[in-house]
Amino acid sequence: MPGGRLTQQERQQIALGLADGLAYAEIARRLDRPTSTITREVTRNGGPTGYRADLAHRATQQRTHRRRQAPPRGAQASPQPHGRDAEAVRDYQETLTTVFMTSGLPKMMARVLGCLYTTDTGSLTASELAQRLQVSPASISKAITFLENLDLIRRQRDERRRERYVVDDDLWYQSMIRSARSNDQVVEAARQGVGILGPGTPAATRLENVARFLDFVSEGLIRAAEQGREVLYTKTETTSDGTAKPSQEHGQTAVPTATA
Repeated sequence: MPGGRLTQQERQQIALGLADGLAYAEIARRLDRPTSTITREVTRNGGPTGYRADLAHRATQQRTHRRRQAPPRGAQASPQPHGRDAEAVRDYQETLTTVFMTSGLPKMMARVLGCLYTTDTGSLTASELAQRLQVSPASISKAITFLENLDLIRRQRDERRRERYVVDDDLWYQSMIRSARSNDQVVEAARQGVGILGPGTPAATRLENVARFLDFVSEGLIRAAEQGREVLYTKTETTSDGTAKPSQEHGQTAVPTATA
């Protein structure tokens, strides 16, 4: 599999593939590239309908130039912990940000979440986030408010009384429960429509089927989240072949009682 950045010719192939309606995975296969590389490339350069190979190539050159010219500051100038490759970490953070964007998050919110998830502590202050992402405090504040409203992060005070923004294991569980419960209003509105449109009519039947489907899916999601919650608290250890498995010592970590 080739490494390094995309060439202009590869970007032209991406543009042709998008014009032909090919999926990202198929474009990646033809270029012998990871699907995440294609997804990230298209997402940050206009999306599938606005992608232009020449503009994308020029924008990448400009970003590379700015990155080389900008003096390192703050955490970016510090060596990475655990002997990590700083460039690889930065590229992975961009990939994770793209995944979050693909799932529906706006770019700045996705960048903040990606930054938090790639720290060992899982928590940063607003100033640390602004420094790492090289954006204004106002941008961080807006992103934090958005992510809090989705229950994707939470706030806590450290020993110096500074406000820190945290991602932890239970947030995924709470987010899943919230997603399942978000269907309740649609179900209620659909069943209200059944009474208005007349039971047994084609329109009412369609709405009743929607309500029953969403009820079924929501119940399944909540049940799965409850059953799988322990996974979020299970520590893993790396085997000799590089794969991870539940730790014998921590595999039965106690799980807080669900309050949802």
